Amino acid sequence: MISPTSRFARKTLRALALGGLLSASAAAIAAPAPKFDIARVSNDIKTLASDEFEGRGPATPAEKKTIDYLAAQMKAAGLQPAGEKGSWFQDVPLRMSNIVGTPTLSMTIGTAAAPLSQGEQIAVRAAETGQTAVDFKDLPLVFVGYGVKAPERGWDDFKGVDLKGKIMVVLVNDPDFEGGEGDFGGKLMTYYGRWTYKYEEAARQGAAGVLVVHESEPASYGWATVKNSNTNTMFDIVRADPKAAHTQMEGWIQKDLAAQLLKASGIDFEAAKAAARKKDFQPIPLKATMSANYGVKSEIITSHNVAGLVRGSKYPDETVIYSAHWDHLGIGLPDAKGDRIYNGALDNASGTAALLELARAYAKAKPERSVLFLAVTAEEKGLLGSEFYADNPLRPLATTAGVINMDGPFAPEKTLDFSISGAAKLDLLTLLTEEGGKLGRHYTPDARPEAGSFYRSDHFPMAKRGVPAISYDSGSELVNGGAARGKELADIYTRDRYHQPADEYDATWNTSSWTGDLTLLYNLGNRIANSHIWPNWSQDSEFRATRDASAASRK
Repeated sequence: MISPTSRFARKTLRALALGGLLSASAAAIAAPAPKFDIARVSNDIKTLASDEFEGRGPATPAEKKTIDYLAAQMKAAGLQPAGEKGSWFQDVPLRMSNIVGTPTLSMTIGTAAAPLSQGEQIAVRAAETGQTAVDFKDLPLVFVGYGVKAPERGWDDFKGVDLKGKIMVVLVNDPDFEGGEGDFGGKLMTYYGRWTYKYEEAARQGAAGVLVVHESEPASYGWATVKNSNTNTMFDIVRADPKAAHTQMEGWIQKDLAAQLLKASGIDFEAAKAAARKKDFQPIPLKATMSANYGVKSEIITSHNVAGLVRGSKYPDETVIYSAHWDHLGIGLPDAKGDRIYNGALDNASGTAALLELARAYAKAKPERSVLFLAVTAEEKGLLGSEFYADNPLRPLATTAGVINMDGPFAPEKTLDFSISGAAKLDLLTLLTEEGGKLGRHYTPDARPEAGSFYRSDHFPMAKRGVPAISYDSGSELVNGGAARGKELADIYTRDRYHQPADEYDATWNTSSWTGDLTLLYNLGNRIANSHIWPNWSQDSEFRATRDASAASRK
């Protein structure tokens, strides 16, 4: 006897097939998801996040341990090596830069000298321009509001100011984050709000340096995250002209220091922010200068993406990608307990472990399309492994049906909902929502669109090249405690563990969400892998035209 649930599922599949969302072959496949071994997933996280793996920093001895472990697990699962020259690996050349010793940093604010401590009032990055030292004295500082130049929105924070030989001081996020005249999406961050854009624009403006003013709410994380991320080893893709993308000094300053700079110039910080939210904002030369002196060791290194493939039985040249970044911050500044290893258990040993467990399931499933399991490097340094892959794909992007990225994919407890990082309209989200509904879960939009999460995960380099791509989020509406409890736990993690040594494996974790998350992730990919559909972006998406331009490559 067919149960009502099974009958409904088959009717739904049949209707979707008739509607063109699924091919007939996929509609015929209603097999249940495999059983996932949660103890094995826990062990993978425990291993990858152990002190032995030293925080999985790229270009450290821990990288070889990490990528060898991943390759061994993929091989044991029955995957085929999908890297270069028959290997499991894709070489990713990167420029690696480190500050030598302790930087000497200071400002003159008004007439008062103010020495600055790296990691305290300021966090400067190792120069990524290839230079061997940063050495300047008494360069003027200029407040340029949000540092945005967006002609399509009629917005220009620079108004022709000459920033050559000057340090640009800039607010984080978009001009309309707290209300304003600009049309930047309100709480939904655009790329103009990302600190990476601020750095790029500073280079385009010819500035000598750029300092982003940190505030926890618009940045979406605390100063500890800024300090730990920016005082560490820096990586970048190898560029023909690094100075076209970077100034000699890039960094962040605390809000209190920014307030001092503005006060010495006769301007209240909040008043300056309010002015920056208007189109007629004018850059403000500050009565302050900055000096810096530190050495930089810069070299070209090779890191690695890890790639394993389950070859498709019917459409082997078409690909579905599951991705997760294997790297974390390595060994860095000590926390209050003296711990210097940034283990990165949730971020992102958990996503890497999910990648391995899904690979084991697919290796037994024999999907019609090929499924690529891609563990990328240097996400913490700016999505560099995925950026390199997108420029040098192992499988053609035109015939990649979709990308499902996993960055901390498990909830702290079982949830009733799920989400994706950031906001985007695409068929992949529609399919995910439908598959979630079958499991009794509903889609909730990103609770923190101001965080710019869409631009902060490894799906983004694929998305901006037109490939339908999402980064899965396990949701926050807990079965026990609802959304309020979910937000509380998320806030605790962001405050106390995110990008800190405290992000460690814990044998007492509540794993009640893990099976459901893996099942939903599997069902979404399986639906695409066992069909001949080509998900796309919405008609008004900025990525739609790029995807449509590659349509001739798809049958």
